[in-house]
Amino acid sequence: MPFLANCGAKNMDVKKLTAEAIGTFWLTFGGCGSAVIAAGFPNVGIGLLGVSLAFGLTVLTMAYAVGHVSGAHFNPAVTVGLAAGGRFPASDVVPYVIAQVIGGILAAAVLYVIASGTAGFSLDGGFAANGYGEHSPGGYNLTSALVAEFLLSAVFLFVIMGATHGKAPAGFAPIAIGLALTLIHLISIPITNTSVNPARSTGPALFAGAWAIQQLWLFWVAPIVGGIVGGVLYRWLNPEGPAGIVEGRSSKR
Repeated sequence: MPFLANCGAKNMDVKKLTAEAIGTFWLTFGGCGSAVIAAGFPNVGIGLLGVSLAFGLTVLTMAYAVGHVSGAHFNPAVTVGLAAGGRFPASDVVPYVIAQVIGGILAAAVLYVIASGTAGFSLDGGFAANGYGEHSPGGYNLTSALVAEFLLSAVFLFVIMGATHGKAPAGFAPIAIGLALTLIHLISIPITNTSVNPARSTGPALFAGAWAIQQLWLFWVAPIVGGIVGGVLYRWLNPEGPAGIVEGRSSKR
């Protein structure tokens, strides 16, 4: 019956969007939480390498957990890039992005509640927000930040497109994608604190201060444009099917 079919489709949409929100929450909370809480812990802090691994592990674990539900994007740049690469329905981009941003904001809020529970807490350290110029960990300027975020986002989408291709080894996509994100952080934490993910950037920026909001535009524009380029490039390089739609196994289509 059409009515029941529509109800089932809406229910599946809610599940996909919930999975995206949960996955983005985990990415933001786990990655930024490791930076805010664990990276600088006296004598036993995890440092840059630990934070890089934490971001990669959040994606790897959640991709296995809910990848079959939503496709495990957890990132507006990934969603837009997959759509540009012909691997995700354009009509679903906006709902996915909204769910991801909600997940990122909720994660930052929970992280703030936890991190502020110690007497030494201060937002002066940036709260894992992304920035350039005086707010770059290494003092890198706008141009460096823009190029790095664009390039690394493009490469990230290129890896995702290949790892999730129908001809790629089955079951290993989360590992390749998680390791790619780890490498991206190893390269670019000193430059921008590493975004390549507008939702991850938006959550902490809301708590870090006015400077983070003012610079947030770069961490939307560069990752999304880079994601589009990466998706389109891989589609041109390897147009052969089966490619597979990256939105989970169950679909309303």
